[in-house]
Amino acid sequence: MNENLLPIHFAPLQGYTDAVYRQAHARIFGGIESYYSPFVRVEHGEIRRKDIRDIEPENNQGIHLIPQLIAPETDKAERIISLFIEKGYREADINLGCPFPVLAKRHNGAGMLPYPEEVRTLLNTLVKGYPDIRFSVKLRLGWEQPEECLALLPLFNQLPLSHIILHPRLGRQQYKGEVNLNAFEAFYNGCKAPLFYNGDLHTVEEIRSIAERFPRLAGIVIGRGLLANPALALEYRQGAALSTDELARKVGQLHTEVFGIYQHQLQGGETQLLMKMKSFWEYLLPESNRKAQKAIHKTTKLANYLAAVSNLLGTY
Repeated sequence: MNENLLPIHFAPLQGYTDAVYRQAHARIFGGIESYYSPFVRVEHGEIRRKDIRDIEPENNQGIHLIPQLIAPETDKAERIISLFIEKGYREADINLGCPFPVLAKRHNGAGMLPYPEEVRTLLNTLVKGYPDIRFSVKLRLGWEQPEECLALLPLFNQLPLSHIILHPRLGRQQYKGEVNLNAFEAFYNGCKAPLFYNGDLHTVEEIRSIAERFPRLAGIVIGRGLLANPALALEYRQGAALSTDELARKVGQLHTEVFGIYQHQLQGGETQLLMKMKSFWEYLLPESNRKAQKAIHKTTKLANYLAAVSNLLGTY
C-alpha cells in the first residue's frame, strides 16, 4: 500500500450507517480507518434507546468506532459523554455540522455556528472537563456565512482537539449546491489541529484531487460517496477499481448479511423489514439498472423485493 495515502473515515448518516451496516461493511469491504456513529442526542429528557444500542461495544466488534454527540447545552452533552465513558469509549466527536432545520433552529449542529459564545461554552466544558477523552469536532463553514468557521478558529486552535472535520458547505445549503473549496482553504491555512476533509467525494480521482490540493490534510471523511460505492475506500487503498462483477458480488454479500440481521432483529414483520431494506438502496449503486431500482422501491412483497435485488445485481 502507498504510504502517502490518507486514512479514509466513514461519516455517519442517520438511518443508514448503523452498527449492523458498519460491521458488515468492515468485513466485506474494509479500507476504513474509523467509523463515526450517527449522533447520540437527548430527546424528551432521555438519551434515545436506539442510540445507546447502536454504540454498544458488542455491536461494534472488529471496527474502530468513534461515537458522536449532538447537544445545544452542556448538561445534555455531559450526560452523553458519561454514557460514552460508561461504554468504554475514550474518544468522542462533537457535531457542529448537522444541517437539518428542525435541529438547527434549536442551536444543534450547524445551527450553533452563528453563536460563537455558545460553541465556546460547550467545547470548553467538554474538552477541559474531560481531559481523558480525545475530542474531535465536525463542522460546516457556517450556517449563513462561510466566515463563521473562521471566527471559531482561535478557539479551536487553543483546545487540544484530536482533529477537526470540515464539510465546506453552509448549513442552510444542506446537501445542495457546490462545496466551497476556497473557504475550506482559508480555514485549512489557519487551522493548527489535524484537519480532515469531508464533502462530495464519490471517486478515487476526487479523493486524490483533494489530497493534492491540501497536502497537510490528516484524513478524508466520506459518507454518501461510500454509501453509493461501498468499495470506494478499498479502491483508493489498492489503487484500482473493482470490476463490475466483483463489486456486484460484494454488494450482494453486504445485502445478504444486513438483510439477515435485520430479519432477525426487527419485530415489525415484513412491512418493517421492507422499509428498512429499501433505505439500504437509497444511495447504493446510482448507475445501476433503473428499472430494477424502481422495482425495489415500489414493491410491497418481500419475495418481489428479493427478486428485484437479484435482478439488479445480475444486470449491474
